Amino acid sequence: MGKEKSRRYFLKNLGLSGAALASTPAVLTGKKSDSSIPLQKRKSKKSPNETLQLALIGAGGMGRADLKTALQHPNTEVVAVSDLYDGRLKAAKETFGNDIFTTRDYRKIIDRDDVDVVIVATQDHWHKQISVDALKNDKHVYCEKPMVHSIEEGPEIIKAQKKSGKVFVVGSQLLSSLGYEKAKQLLKDGAIGKLNYAEGVWARRSAKGAWNYPIPKDASEETIDWDTYLKNTKYYDFDPERFFRWRKYKDYGTGMNGDLFVHIISGIHFITDSLGPNQIYSTGGIRFWNDGREVPDVLIGTFDYPNVDSHPGFNLSLRCNFVDGTKGSGYYVMRMVGSEGFMEIRPNQVVYGRNKILDGIDPYMDPAKIHEQPEKRKKILGPETIVYAAQKGYKGCHYDHFDYFFDAIRNGKDVVEDAVFGYRAAAPALACHESYYKKKVIQWDPKKMEIKN
Repeated sequence: MGKEKSRRYFLKNLGLSGAALASTPAVLTGKKSDSSIPLQKRKSKKSPNETLQLALIGAGGMGRADLKTALQHPNTEVVAVSDLYDGRLKAAKETFGNDIFTTRDYRKIIDRDDVDVVIVATQDHWHKQISVDALKNDKHVYCEKPMVHSIEEGPEIIKAQKKSGKVFVVGSQLLSSLGYEKAKQLLKDGAIGKLNYAEGVWARRSAKGAWNYPIPKDASEETIDWDTYLKNTKYYDFDPERFFRWRKYKDYGTGMNGDLFVHIISGIHFITDSLGPNQIYSTGGIRFWNDGREVPDVLIGTFDYPNVDSHPGFNLSLRCNFVDGTKGSGYYVMRMVGSEGFMEIRPNQVVYGRNKILDGIDPYMDPAKIHEQPEKRKKILGPETIVYAAQKGYKGCHYDHFDYFFDAIRNGKDVVEDAVFGYRAAAPALACHESYYKKKVIQWDPKKMEIKN
């Protein structure tokens, strides 16, 4: 179906006339309302009898959340947990049962014959090595985002996945949500016209939101394997800040880029079928959290996407503020703007709106009529926005992401966010990180997946 035909089909299905929205029973009219057009509900799959044996490597907050979500799926069980901090190993036994195997050494996890799936949720600087080792040991891998800590690491994971034949998925869960799935459909159907701009915004205002996570009182060189933690990076004397608040430091984390920007980039690539941007730039600074961190607490990244077969050229702007006084401590939104409308996209909701002009082109936009007065008689306008909301009982994108992962393992299916996709999302985010420190524009080749300059 061509783009223009798809657009007409979309408008017809919504009961729209020209560029205006017609009235339908479940649309907003600019006033606050609980009305919505519900999205499709996820269908429950009939699970095979095979029980997938799971192991977690990196049992911090995200790792525990991943494992708990994974275990909500039928025919899954955890058999082993690895972490460099003894307190987390003790907590794992308390949470998941005394029978699970725990160790500081992740190699003892991937050597086990009873482990089918490994969840890698360590600090970023260990993602590549553990993922590659697990794939070489015939394990399916769920790796938290960003897939790699540096751009140079990506090809090794891609090679290891292809050689292993195992399922590898990156844990950037938004693109598995109902909201992002609906946005992809709306864009394809021409709902917003020709895409020209997208943006993502995060507003946080809390110590934890700025990565100052709690440090256990018993943190010491006796309870933490500090030498292993630093094995693949520079040596420092023991510092619990660098272990528990690792996102603040370049040696272990990837700043706002790897923690947050990569989510939107992944979502944009999924919705548009894009291979990535070709030009990247960022600016920002440490504006408030002068606590020894090495990465900014305010950051703006800009990404130029070229005109290709799958999408028109467009610009992406990503902005994050860790001391934002406008939206509370957890505001987030992704917005896509086209020639005829826009979408505000969240995991469980899409707010969609179009230009309010009823017929044809706005007289003020037509050069031939620029001096003419518009018609005096007013026209009937449709509602300004429609809200597509997930049906009640929706379990969320985190659950869906594991659902697709396990289905791919059991039934030999492909996943969207494999190593190639994960690298194409991580590399621009990390190039944005590099741009900040080098104070220059980074040229990226999205097809060859390499820096051009």
